[in-house]
Amino acid sequence: MNRLMFTTTAVGLALSLPAFADMEAAKTFLDTEIAGLSVLDRAGQEAEMQWFVDAAAPYVGMEIKVVSETITTHTYESQVLAPAFTAITGIKITHDLIGEGDVVERLQTQMQSGENIYDAYINDSDLIGTHWRYQQAHNLTDWMAGDGAAVTNPGLDLDDFIGLSFTTGPDGKLYQLPDQQFANLYWFRYDWFTDPKTMEEFKAKYGYDLGVPVNWSAYEDIAEFFTGRDMSYIGGPAEGVYGNMDYGKKDPSLGWRYTDAWMSMAGMGDKGEPNGLPVDEWGIRVDENSRPVGSCVARGGATNDAAAVYAITKAAEWLQKFSPPAAQGMTFAEAGAVPAQGSIAQQMFWYTAFTADMVKPGLPVMNEDGTPKWRMAPSPHGAYWSEGTKIGYQDAGSWTLLKSTPVDRAQAAWLYAQFVTSKTVDLKKADVGLTFIRKSTIESQHFTDRAPKLGGLIEFYRSPARLAWSPTGTNVPDYPKLAQLWWQNIGDALSGEKTAQEALDALCAEQEKVLIRLEKAGVQGDIGPKMNEEQDPQVWLDAPGSPVAKLDNEDPDPITISYDELIKSWN
Repeated sequence: MNRLMFTTTAVGLALSLPAFADMEAAKTFLDTEIAGLSVLDRAGQEAEMQWFVDAAAPYVGMEIKVVSETITTHTYESQVLAPAFTAITGIKITHDLIGEGDVVERLQTQMQSGENIYDAYINDSDLIGTHWRYQQAHNLTDWMAGDGAAVTNPGLDLDDFIGLSFTTGPDGKLYQLPDQQFANLYWFRYDWFTDPKTMEEFKAKYGYDLGVPVNWSAYEDIAEFFTGRDMSYIGGPAEGVYGNMDYGKKDPSLGWRYTDAWMSMAGMGDKGEPNGLPVDEWGIRVDENSRPVGSCVARGGATNDAAAVYAITKAAEWLQKFSPPAAQGMTFAEAGAVPAQGSIAQQMFWYTAFTADMVKPGLPVMNEDGTPKWRMAPSPHGAYWSEGTKIGYQDAGSWTLLKSTPVDRAQAAWLYAQFVTSKTVDLKKADVGLTFIRKSTIESQHFTDRAPKLGGLIEFYRSPARLAWSPTGTNVPDYPKLAQLWWQNIGDALSGEKTAQEALDALCAEQEKVLIRLEKAGVQGDIGPKMNEEQDPQVWLDAPGSPVAKLDNEDPDPITISYDELIKSWN
């Protein structure tokens, strides 16, 4: 039975079972949708489904609303898994799909008003600093031992989740349960990069081997080389080829492009995993008690230091010189599919969430045998970067229960959250959306077999790199308030309305206004901001670590590595 057929069947089952649930619906689900694609054997699957049936009994007939952003994984949950859960448990789930910015806005509204808009949210773990400081979300450690104990799956197996370090606060408590994860990596046309004619001409022009760029100097050379190049000799376009892909529209997604570790890839911020300390990838400094103390260089922050200015300057330059003209008016969602059209040679900052849409048969970037013409690799780093500084971002959309939700509704929603992340379901869900949360799924034979058709995705998630690529950390005390400042100010730099320095001076000043307001309001207690006094920026620039002064040479010698050598390091 195909997915659409099952969705219809599941909805029908849900509508026909308004007052009770039984295992027949579960067995139909296991037969038709899971169809053996699970890390559990059939007996294990049925045992887990029986637990959901039994645990849901007190909540049969309830109508629960949850929300997430719109990506392939969540579409599958909304259209397939929610109706299945409804049929199996008798709890009517409405899983809304809206824009990521809208998810944050609804969450913020519920936190501010106390009105129960949704019973659970899948929101990015980027809000971990917000949830830890405001204490308006249940910490799941205490929830699972208290009000959520009777509805916590004994087979949940938290140790199997790969992203718990991203959703744990400085207090050691778990605040969110990962539902999907995807990283930003370097994407490139492996077929073009390994073509002898292309390699020969690149080396003749630049004096070194064409390969995966290790630093931004090499990335820029490669972008220049491919932009406007006739690739018809290898089956590519004769014109309209570009060496870079990005997006530049003034839109909330433009802010994520930069808060999602673009600055640290350039070398801004301190060393540390999963995030730089004391200065993180937003340029926000915290003290020894994790209290934010500044964003601008004058207070010890780095949002407007030389590394940050370099990061924005390069992004603007590459967008204008080496990207399709339409890219300047695109958003994250619009730009994501462009490399699949076959005219982009490489992309510095490509989200693996687009993998599912990049492996469809018949695309210009796919071979007839189902293998991709492209590969993914670690993103190159900028001139200010040094070993130990954060090198990449990973999105971890995670289940969050707010305390403003009535307990019984939160309990019912928690059952659904565990259903869509369960061992019974996760392998199939990952097969559809390619956003991984469980070690057992990643290590499965199914993904060993599928790995050659996924361009390096499985190799990445089986390597230690899956922890080095991390979401926004706990330095950010109010993600909804601060994130909205980024896209407006970065947009000014990309449009040419301001220089990079002017835009970042404005951004850090606006971030500090928010931090000062939070400090004065005292709403986050003794873990909220406690701002440093301003002083001569040179004091901080002369001190060890971040922030940093301008380098004499922001264009070091280019370095590349062959993909096949690189992948060995992941293995």
